[in-house]
Amino acid sequence: MYCHRLAVPLARSILAQRAPLALRAENAVAARLMHTTIARKDIDSAAKYIGAGAATVGVAGSGAGIGNVFGALVIGYARNPSLKQQLFSYAILGFALSEAMGLFCLTMGFMILFAL
Repeated sequence: MYCHRLAVPLARSILAQRAPLALRAENAVAARLMHTTIARKDIDSAAKYIGAGAATVGVAGSGAGIGNVFGALVIGYARNPSLKQQLFSYAILGFALSEAMGLFCLTMGFMILFAL
């Protein structure tokens, strides 16, 4: 296994030195075709903004989830006031989980914008 890892790069370098000039020219043409044009950069930029916007839609879902959690807390407290402490601890846990999902969506949007 280790001999194969050493032999393949060595064989490629030897073949690259002995390759005819025509093959090297074809590689240069292929490398030139891979460069991005200005229109392609604009399309990539637009796709990046669309993807970041789509990723941050989850923040709205987080807000709806937080509202749902605290609405359920009020209803539960109105039905049984003696469970106030336990209901509140569950509500804080639901708030934290819902907020974390919103922050993950926001973080993913920022990663799409600034890391890619």
